[in-house]
This record gives sequence, structure tokens and C-alpha cells, in this order.
Amino acid sequence: MALTTPTSERVHISLFGRTNAGKSTLMNRLVGFDVAIVSPVAGTTTDPVQKAIEINGLGAAVIVDTPGLDDFTLLGSERMARTAKVLDKTDIAVVLFTDKGGDAEYSVIEECRVREIPTIVVLNQIDRVDAKGEVVENIRERSKLKIVCVSALTGEGIDELRAAIVACRTEEERYITEGFCKSGDRVLLVMPQDKAAPKGRLIQPQVQTIRELLDRSCIPICCTPDRMAEALAALGSVPELIITDSQAFNEVYSLKPEGSTLTSFSILFARYKGDIHLFTEGVKALKNITESSRILIAEACTHTPQNEDIGRVKLPRLLRKKFGEGLTIDIVGGAEYPEDLTIYDLVIHCGACMFNRRHVLSRIERARKQGVAITNYGVILAALTGILDRVRTN
Repeated sequence: MALTTPTSERVHISLFGRTNAGKSTLMNRLVGFDVAIVSPVAGTTTDPVQKAIEINGLGAAVIVDTPGLDDFTLLGSERMARTAKVLDKTDIAVVLFTDKGGDAEYSVIEECRVREIPTIVVLNQIDRVDAKGEVVENIRERSKLKIVCVSALTGEGIDELRAAIVACRTEEERYITEGFCKSGDRVLLVMPQDKAAPKGRLIQPQVQTIRELLDRSCIPICCTPDRMAEALAALGSVPELIITDSQAFNEVYSLKPEGSTLTSFSILFARYKGDIHLFTEGVKALKNITESSRILIAEACTHTPQNEDIGRVKLPRLLRKKFGEGLTIDIVGGAEYPEDLTIYDLVIHCGACMFNRRHVLSRIERARKQGVAITNYGVILAALTGILDRVRTN
């Protein structure tokens, strides 16, 4: 079980700028010790580097240092592609300028504006910038944003930058079980413990949900599906909420007492990380699926496939059983996600416990813009097993 806040639950703060703009030095300054290699040699940072930190007033965060925006080498184009992908999961963007700033920085600012990512513009190296007022005014006029002046080398302006970062975080705290239960409610968690849950550990959605229920003063009771009847009998009264794994929907539904609300970890995370309304709309695309259709299954994890893996085994089996063995199903994991989704009739995404909300929403938005239906493991499993109208999704 993790002893620190998972990366997926941290505010992602990404640093963008040219080579030698001081991003790595600034990262080290914000973190408080050296985590990124600092060198006058251009291109020292070759891949995004990240470090988990705590920021007073903001909480758990992760700082991401990216390669230089002006790396035009052969490898540089590959690095830039990775930098672009960082935007998919960026909650707050910090764009560094020096007195040599140019179009690359403004392109990032514009992309952040399109994506509605809060952006802080920083003029770094003010200890060596000539005509600072003129440089600041030029950047402000073109970016239309307030400028924070700092020296990552000396520490000047760092407190002001931290304050600007904290001010960017305006979203209220979100809860996985928001609206499903309240303080004092008994919540039965029915959790299959198969090979996807390594010995001695619970999987991330289970850990986070149990912790949240305790924080919210609920009373969580845990069991495996084969012990559900005994758990209900031991309770002596009906639990207000039952949460189960998507793969156990049918078994759990058959034992659900009248008066209990039933949902799944995957559905809860679909609400928490993504857009449950779009996911429930997306599942309607099933009525148009045929054996000649093509479906994409997207997993946030990159784990080695297990026997009876939901995304790689069970879902494909259920889909082919319903629509025919000729159905084309592509599966991607981790950071893999096609730019062009138009070749697909439906995208099915996992609960995304390993991704932050911004990352999931960026994937949903890509599908929406391309007119491709997108849904979620929990929603589609409930639909395929015929109980979607009998479980709560929102």
C-alpha cells in the first residue's frame, strides 16, 4: 500500500521553456534540493523529469521539468512530442522566458489557453537581464498575462511564484463517493482478490475508496464476492451503499438487498476522473456495433496481462460474444493513445486510477472533438450484463 499521495492525486505543475532558460534550476529551487541535472550544455534535460512535493496552501503536487522548446535535433523532435503529451496531464503550466524568448513560448501559452490550463508566465534570470522593464512589458503585451520575475539561481521572486501557483488552484476538492454516501453510512465493498491484486496489496481504486470512506466518517465493510451473503448477515441491517468490482456486477446484484444502492469502483472513478454523462451517452453506441466494427480499449496501466484481465481478456470476450468473433479490438496501455480516433466506432477507457483528472479529460475531449463515442469499463460492463439501469452511475 502506498505511503504517500499517489501521483494521480497530485496537482501536476509543468515547466516549459527554451534550453538553458533555467527550468531545471527552477525545479530544484521549488523542490528544495537537486533532482534535475543543471548544466550550461543545451539539451541536458532529454525527457520530462518529475518530482513529488508538498506546497503550502496547495497540498500534494508534482513538478514536471520538460526538454527545451527549441531542441531542433533529430532526437529533439521526439522529445518535443513527449513534451506536448505533458500538456495532456498538466493542471498548472509555468512558461519560462528569458530576454531571448520567442514564438515557441507563446505557442505553449496559446495551447494552454485553448485547453483552459491555468498558466503562469515567468521571466527568469532577472539577475542578468538588461532592460528588465522593457522585456517584461513586451512579454505582458503579447501574452496578455501577468509576469512573475524570478531568479532561479539566487532565489529572488520564488515566494511570489509559489503564491501564483497556489492562486491557480481554484477547483474545489472532489470526492470519489460524493453524493453516494454520507457520514455514518455503512458501505459494503465487495472486492474480488484475483491475480490483478498482487499478494499483500489492494489495487489502487480499493485503497483510495476505503481511505476516503474513513476520512468521511463512513463505516466501510470489506468482503470478497463469495463471502457477501455472510457479510450482509453479519451486518444485521441493510448497508446504504454497496461498491463492487465491475466484473462481479451480476453476482453482487443477485445478492443486493432492497434499499441498498449499488455501484462499482470503475463507475465511481469515471465520475471522479472523467465525465460520467458522456460515458453513459457513449455506451449507446453499442446499438450500432456490428462484427465489422472497430473498438479501442484504453488502459491507464501498463501491467503485464494477467489471466482473466478485464481490459485485455474479459471485455474482448464479452464484446465478441455479443457482436461476433470478427470484431476488431485494439488495446493500448499507459501513455499510448492514438491521435486519430476516427477509425474507431467506440473507445472504452478504464477507470483511470493511475491518471490525474486533467489527463482523462484530455482523452475524452479528443474523442468528443473527433465525433467518436467514448465510455468506461464499469459503464459498458453493466450495459453488456444487462444491469446498467439497475446500478447507480451518478
